[in-house]
Order: sequence, then C-alpha cells, then structure tokens
Amino acid sequence: MTELTASLPMYNLPELANRNTAFWKALSEEIDVERIPGLPTELSFSRLAVPEAIGREVLFSQTCGYPLQTVYRGQFTLLGVPTYDFPGCGAASHRAFIIVRKDSDLNSIEDLRGSRFALNSRHSNSGMNLPRIMLARRGITAPFFGSVTETGSHTESIRRVAAGDLDAASIDCVTYGFFNDCRPDEVSALRVLDETPESPAIPFVTSVATAAGQVDALRSALLRLANDRSRKSAVRGLHIETITAVEISAYQLVMDYEREAADRGYPELA
Repeated sequence: MTELTASLPMYNLPELANRNTAFWKALSEEIDVERIPGLPTELSFSRLAVPEAIGREVLFSQTCGYPLQTVYRGQFTLLGVPTYDFPGCGAASHRAFIIVRKDSDLNSIEDLRGSRFALNSRHSNSGMNLPRIMLARRGITAPFFGSVTETGSHTESIRRVAAGDLDAASIDCVTYGFFNDCRPDEVSALRVLDETPESPAIPFVTSVATAAGQVDALRSALLRLANDRSRKSAVRGLHIETITAVEISAYQLVMDYEREAADRGYPELA
C-alpha cells in the first residue's frame, strides 16, 4: 500500500513550521479517519514547491496555479482555495508584488528596462506568468530585462534583491506577507515598486488517484475547518480568512494570461 503524504510546501518558511503543523493537526481531527486509512500523522516538510509530478501518494498539498494548468494537468483534484488577509489578496485570489531595494533609483516599471531580474521558477505563476502579463498589458515587448536569473525560490529572490545582487523580482503577495510577518528585517531593505493583475490563489489539492469518497472527506473537512470557531487559531495563524470550493475552470485564467501576453508580443519572460 502506498504511504500517503501531506505537505504545505508553498509557504514553508522554517518560522512557519509550527503554524503549518497546527493547521494539519486541526484538519486531521476534522477528517473521518475511517474513510482515509493511513492518514498521515505529520506533515512532510521536504516536498519541493514545484516537484516533478503530483504522485499517487499525495493526499494533501498546496500547488501553484500555473503548473496545475501545464506540468500537472490530469494529476490532481482540487479540494479548496484559501483567502488570505495579506495586502494584495482578494477573495480566493492573490497577485504578485514587483520588489526592488528601498534605496534603488528604480521608480517605475519602465525603469526596469535592462535590469537584472530574479525569477524563482519558469513554472511559477507569481514569479513568471503574472509579471509577464503585467508587462505585456503596458505595451512592453520582449526582451525587456538585461538578464533573468532563475533563483529556485521566492526566498532566494528576496535575498538576492535585498543584497543588491539582482535588481528586482516578482513575489507572491502571500509570500511577501509572511516575510513581513516572520522576517521583517529582511524586507526592511525592500519596497514594492508595483503590482501585477490578480489571479486565483494557490489551492489545496490531492492526487487524482485519491478515491472519490476520500476526496469528499478531505474537502468537507477542509471547508468545516475554515468555519470551526474552536479551530480558528490554527487557520488564522496562517493568515487564512476562509476556504472555499472553486471549480478548476477558475484556473483557466492563468492560461488566458499566457495567451494574451503572447498575442501582445511578450511570449516569454525575458
């Protein structure tokens, strides 16, 4: 029997480990364990934010909206979408902030022409897809940046912009909110230059191999958790206001952005 896993890899700062653990514990207590034998007792903290695939073992995780429509197509089932209380977030939606050093002389998006841009991943909605549509809608065509350096994570992008190694980055507003919450000293050297259009927030998912009855048990437990006052601290600890059911069609928007950017002359972030 495949050993099931649970993870929260998208917002996985070490400082958030206890909060993520508390969230999973609260959710686990809401789940009908008889319907899900082998329910993980602990979160996996080693799962990559953008793994190669969503395997059969994935009972519960959180995954960026862009790869859901590309590399993970057909590998997952949506469970629910959180609404966060950070600046930049809306109902089941988020956006990215374009960040630069506070003492930088970059004061507008046009000032970024020829600059050194930090990209967390080519598969990232907030790091790649959202700045791409933002630039395209402002009449900018590629190439625009002097260089685009793939850093591997938003955390590393923030570090390198703060250090002055790179000039700018596009950071998920939820990630930026958690940095303000957990690492204010690191973002004190930064400022938000601009913001991208919004898109659906990063959803909770399970593997497509998860049985229908188990999906129902997970989804109903997740939605109950969001409205259970006795578990409010576990939910609010992650700055989640509520969790709602959303159809996969909502995530078509990220591909609409990709096509629109290409039509406007910006097919690749460059």
